[in-house]
Amino acid sequence: MKTFEELGVAEPLRRAIEELGFEAPMPVQEKVIPHLLDSKAGDVVALAQTGTGKTAAFGLPVLQRIDPDINKPQALILSPTRELCLQIGSDLADFSKYETAVKVLPVYGGSSIESQIRSLRQGVQIIVATPGRLIDLINRGVVNLDNVRTVVLDEADEMLNMGFLDSIDEILSHIPDERKMLMFSATMPDEIAKIAKKYMQQPVEFVIGQKNEGAQNVKHVYYMVNARDKYLALKRIADDTPNIYAIIFCRTRRDTQEIADHLIQDGYNADALHGDLSQQQRDIVMKKFRDRVITMLVATDVAARGLDVDDLTHVINYGLPDDTAVYTHRSGRTGRAGKTGISVAIIHSREKGKLREIEKKIGKSFERKEVPTPQHIIEKQLYSLADRLERVKVDEEEIGKYLPGVARKLEWLSAEDLLKRVVSLEFKRLLDYYRDAPTIDFIDEKPKRERKDNDRPRNDKEKDRRTADKGMARVYVNAGKRDGFYAGNLIDMLNHTVEGKRVDVGRIDLMPGYTLFDVPQDDARRVVSGLTGAEFLGKHIYSEIADEKKDYAKASNRKSKSKNNENIFDEPAETIADYFRKKSRTNNSGKKKSRK
Repeated sequence: MKTFEELGVAEPLRRAIEELGFEAPMPVQEKVIPHLLDSKAGDVVALAQTGTGKTAAFGLPVLQRIDPDINKPQALILSPTRELCLQIGSDLADFSKYETAVKVLPVYGGSSIESQIRSLRQGVQIIVATPGRLIDLINRGVVNLDNVRTVVLDEADEMLNMGFLDSIDEILSHIPDERKMLMFSATMPDEIAKIAKKYMQQPVEFVIGQKNEGAQNVKHVYYMVNARDKYLALKRIADDTPNIYAIIFCRTRRDTQEIADHLIQDGYNADALHGDLSQQQRDIVMKKFRDRVITMLVATDVAARGLDVDDLTHVINYGLPDDTAVYTHRSGRTGRAGKTGISVAIIHSREKGKLREIEKKIGKSFERKEVPTPQHIIEKQLYSLADRLERVKVDEEEIGKYLPGVARKLEWLSAEDLLKRVVSLEFKRLLDYYRDAPTIDFIDEKPKRERKDNDRPRNDKEKDRRTADKGMARVYVNAGKRDGFYAGNLIDMLNHTVEGKRVDVGRIDLMPGYTLFDVPQDDARRVVSGLTGAEFLGKHIYSEIADEKKDYAKASNRKSKSKNNENIFDEPAETIADYFRKKSRTNNSGKKKSRK
């Protein structure tokens, strides 16, 4: 293994990175740094996951190629997002600690353009930019790129995903052809090859690992549960990992906000990151996450692009993405800088094919795991508490002042009694929650057996929906999938409308026009009382304890025809067109006679 000195890195830069804890070059740095420092070498396409040390791989040679006597932009680094732009700028500032004449400026949207203009006019040698803000500055005549000799496209595949191809075209048209160009990407879609062919001169390709594969230090596991149990499984995975520090990826903004809200309501340090947040809100959430004020960040893929956070223990896929490259990006956010991480997929049976496709693309197998049981979770948490008690630092001088009084107050307790109270105080919420925790149904992946004569016939399925599990009561509510009403909406409504302690929900059956779900028998009447009269998206909610003999599909259609509760989506399908024709005639009556 070579040293940074053997790679040709200058002494001031070596001194700075040694103080940052760099000991030996990582594989991507060994390959890229000597090539970039060789003025005769061609351009570079480097395929490497996030967390492999690529910022230093391009940052150190970029800094070394700068002439500090020329107070004009000599290097341009493009990144897809504000967060990555700031991270790169911060890293370059750290690397150049002893190169005080070199000035680095991040320019990005969402921040004062006037202050960025002032800094540019004072002179900078390296610009780290998001494409949109850089084009704005070029059009204002503030940025001149005539002296740029090094161009870096970081996370190029993400820039393509975000639609920046035209912006890249525009920016490169302002840069001299005599330039050295570097392109870093986690995956190698066809568009990356086209960019290399169009803009690069005799590019050399460096591949760290294999193309499109997952990060080396990441373990891939999956839990297969019924779709209705995904949130319960998520909570159990979190509870089974006392020191969890994770990003939870969801497919939609709505799911992201709902899951984050539920986690917060259930006592977890969580928050949401999605496109509906303002830049200020986004910055606040990210600061809390980096400072570990929150330990679970629920995010969409778009909102998390360019997010650079170290030491994540888990990346959790609350449903798999359609594109394997997206999964590669997600999982690459853990297991970074030589550390290990876990990428978790919580899936239902219909996602099994997608899982196998991802396995083939990344060249790794997923390990199937069972959702942790309450007993295992409580044991894990207790041992974690014991570890924390063992490692806690005691300030003898400060705490000693108060110990005699505390000792007198607790002297009647034995050591065993005291320990029991400490544990109970710490774990009351957890113990209360898991005392009557519902069973999570595990999906059996074995082939379905043929139905025998004594199996239940298919026409008993409707009756099964109306029958509660043991110890539970079945509750009906007149909102279903056609109303946009799903499990998350039900949980949210229960939390906001039912008075008293939180209601534990068991099996949920979502139907087009109604929903049936289980709650503990003692809570059933309280739930019905709380739900009845509530509203969901303008629909008045009715609830009752389910009757096994009642046909709720017909009952829901009858209730939807109430004048005070009109909802076209509870009408039988063949009457919807009639409904709109009737409404049209009603709205036009008295305004204008129709022409015959």
